[in-house]
Amino acid sequence: MNAPYACDPARSRGREFAVGEGLARGPRGPFQRDRDRIIHSISFRRLRHKTQVFIAPDGDHYRVRLTHSLEVAQIGRVVARALGLDEDLTEALCLAHDIGHPPFGHAGEAALDAAMQPFGGFDHNAHCLRTLMRLESPYCEFDGLNLSWELLEGLAKHNGPLTAPNWALKELDAAFPLGLSDWCSLEGQVAALADDIAYDNHDIDDGLRAGFLELDELLTLDFVADHWAEVQRRYPLAPRDRQLRELVRSQIGWMVNDLIDTTRAAAKDFTSADEIRGAGRMIGAFSSEVTSQERQLKHFMYEKLYYHPEQLATAERAREVTAGLFKAYSENPALMGSDWADRGHEDEPDQSRHIADYIAGMTDRFAISAYTRIYGEAPEGLSNV
Repeated sequence: MNAPYACDPARSRGREFAVGEGLARGPRGPFQRDRDRIIHSISFRRLRHKTQVFIAPDGDHYRVRLTHSLEVAQIGRVVARALGLDEDLTEALCLAHDIGHPPFGHAGEAALDAAMQPFGGFDHNAHCLRTLMRLESPYCEFDGLNLSWELLEGLAKHNGPLTAPNWALKELDAAFPLGLSDWCSLEGQVAALADDIAYDNHDIDDGLRAGFLELDELLTLDFVADHWAEVQRRYPLAPRDRQLRELVRSQIGWMVNDLIDTTRAAAKDFTSADEIRGAGRMIGAFSSEVTSQERQLKHFMYEKLYYHPEQLATAERAREVTAGLFKAYSENPALMGSDWADRGHEDEPDQSRHIADYIAGMTDRFAISAYTRIYGEAPEGLSNV
């Protein structure tokens, strides 16, 4: 039995487009269907060649958006089960949360947003909803994947209420209101925190592997040093690479346990998912101590990894590719190919938004290939690992 504050699939607020029960394929609940539709989508498959930390990595062992999303889903299910939340909804939210990212991660997003400023800008979270509700359309009866209200509101508001949604989310909310001024379900909050746990720690793993992070620098964080000391105490003779992986696992377990304990205590008096939404604050949370330490870790990672000079140089080249594609397609939409060009619009802002949709769906390698076809060659050094 789920907790009283969990989302109940039997009481789902439904889908944007009504579908007859006779079309149901297999004995699945609404949130199971959400998860399965996401897994079977083209947009989900494309995550295997989209940037997580490193742009277009040559090495097979570095994380990409797809493997990151799977790791987030694993953490999310553990937390959801411990708290008595709906595991299918939590997993679906975790799997879908990065679908709106364009190629080259935040560098590509920055370039698209700059190009789209005259036309309302670009935001990866809003584009995630736009992809799932309009662009990814495998069904004959409607556009989009026609996901449940609970799944969509969890994606829209996983970082809190939205008082000033951008054009994309505003249009979608007008068609299928998602209660943007409220908090989302606890499943949505847990999915967002599972994302933090995954990338906080797995980016350490990739950063150390790539040589962008040094263990001695990482150990200047007292709480990391404590975990490392325990790893060395328990496994003094283990090879260094195994000790490092144990360090990452140790920190994930520490954060997961803290999240479960803190959230369970905060949620114990709530009797429905709607009470969670109307609480006026985040119920899913780390303790104050872990919150402070997690912020220290993020600050460290930005300074040492995300803003590393080589990372910034690679990101600049990625922005050049993204901006170049937008410019080329704006001047000659036929370069997108007939499938996309024929569905374009002559008037603005629709034409530029259509072009942004096309670019945002690209993988890193497709974007590099498209740029090379147009300009003859891509900037050198688009992968630094």
